[in-house]
Amino acid sequence: MTDEHDRRHGGLKPPGHDADFWDQRYTETDRLWSAEPNATIAEVIGSWPPGRALDFGAGEGRHAAWLASLGWQATAVDFSAVGIERGRASADAAGLDVEWVVADVHTWEPPPGTTYDLVLVAYLHLADDVLDRVRDWLAPGGALVVLGHAKRNLTDGVGGPQDARLLYDEDQLAVAADGLRVERLAEVLRPTADGTAIDVLLVARR
Repeated sequence: MTDEHDRRHGGLKPPGHDADFWDQRYTETDRLWSAEPNATIAEVIGSWPPGRALDFGAGEGRHAAWLASLGWQATAVDFSAVGIERGRASADAAGLDVEWVVADVHTWEPPPGTTYDLVLVAYLHLADDVLDRVRDWLAPGGALVVLGHAKRNLTDGVGGPQDARLLYDEDQLAVAADGLRVERLAEVLRPTADGTAIDVLLVARR
């Protein structure tokens, strides 16, 4: 399984970690991330009935395309035009209908009146918090699913960002789920070629 590396989309990021940086990284390879959905995401969401979904910080759009293949009406938002175009090309080749949006997650808002049955935030590591906004975009019964590198991964795991400010812990994600019904909140161990990575998963529902 391809390791889920640091994707710092906007905010107080190190030099070079901006849209141009990620456009360049995507340009240098045919595919930076796996084309398959993350195993934990697939396990959590795969059996849910489809609805309207938002893949927030979508990168190359693998999760948006996967959701579309399951019948979801999917929107993918990312600030890398190269990543979004790569996702669009792959989805078009597979006959999948996804709405592709090039935008910064710090400032993007859904169209007025739009809500989602699923907001997915997968490996979006920022120096400032955007999760407090996404709660407002959930439809009644809609789910927020957040998966990312755990702070404990710095000392006990492999890969990912090496700055604790960019990593998740359960207390942080509990705050992100304020006002929602938490269904799952726990660390997840993820095997990689270099060892075991430690992620944190939140599943919370309005």
